[in-house]
Amino acid sequence: MTVPHKGVRGPLDGVRVVELAGIGPGPFAAMLLADLGADVVRVDRPGGAGLGIDPAYDLTNRNKRSVLVDLKAPDGPARVLDLVERADVLVEGYRPGVAERLGVGPEACHARNPRLVYGRMTGWGQDGPLAPRAGHDVAYIAVTGTLGMIGEPDEPPTVPANLVGDYAGGSLYLVVGVLAALHHARAHGTGQVVDAAIVDGAAHLATMIHGMLAAGGWQDHRGANLLDGGCPFYGTYETADGGHMAVGALEQRFYDEFAALLGLAEAADARADPARWGELRDAVAARFKTRTRAEWTAVFEGSDACVAPVLSLREAPHHPHLAARGTFTDHGGLTQPAPAPRFSATPTAVRSGPARPGADTEGVARDWDVPALLDAGTT
Repeated sequence: MTVPHKGVRGPLDGVRVVELAGIGPGPFAAMLLADLGADVVRVDRPGGAGLGIDPAYDLTNRNKRSVLVDLKAPDGPARVLDLVERADVLVEGYRPGVAERLGVGPEACHARNPRLVYGRMTGWGQDGPLAPRAGHDVAYIAVTGTLGMIGEPDEPPTVPANLVGDYAGGSLYLVVGVLAALHHARAHGTGQVVDAAIVDGAAHLATMIHGMLAAGGWQDHRGANLLDGGCPFYGTYETADGGHMAVGALEQRFYDEFAALLGLAEAADARADPARWGELRDAVAARFKTRTRAEWTAVFEGSDACVAPVLSLREAPHHPHLAARGTFTDHGGLTQPAPAPRFSATPTAVRSGPARPGADTEGVARDWDVPALLDAGTT
């Protein structure tokens, strides 16, 4: 068994990251790097980043430090480049060309630090007809076909918050790219630009589905497939008290246990005949309506029927399994998801709450040896 090193903040301990303040997937990607132990310095602009959330509750800024720099001030770009010279990674989420106009684009940064990994987070990417256009998560996943897969067949597509585009297709792909480029930089001594576009990542998430589509195993419309709610033993059902249960009993042995515990009786054999799936769905729905969510949770507890209660955001931290694993944690009075994944030798943690804009300028100036930060143009 590997013994964790004392004082190590995570597997990225010692990695320095400059984050140019933005909203959405860029800050979330930088949070992931911070959760993994990197020293992330967020360069906030005077006046805030745009959405107006109280910085005390912006959990995507946890485990970071913040300095205030006005990139439009005469000395602003120079202060950022001072940080870049000492950094391993930079993360920015501007529209294409904006960082260059501000004087902190890849060419300027690599002139100061050739080993720098320059991570760019956009919706449309750095090139293509839509690259200069504004957009948000819902539009990015719309054009990739991802949004069109989600929802009931006779209703408009269901918007999955901003999880599929911003965070799955955007932040996670940026972090994968940054870590890969960081490995390359350390092996070969040269940095590079990582172009993470949400449209690319959201499309890539559906790779398996495209294979199934080509093979004739997926229909190109909602609610007609094994994994999109078209299958009666893979979906959600309302309970007697207005709650819901999630069913994922795909394999035969799990379905058999599910059918037995639910009490499907003669309708159970409709599983093998898609022509009878409507009949099976009605039977499953009727059974679930006979008991409350808590009662059905008790029925399926300890089974391999692949059934779980659908919990709210406030309920989730209290689920016995998640509580036992510490999937959620409390820090500074805020309940929040704990860092993930987990490491045996370099454990991670929520070390500090959301960084307040400009609160860490003195410490960063000292630790990164950038005394000019204390005099940077911030007005």
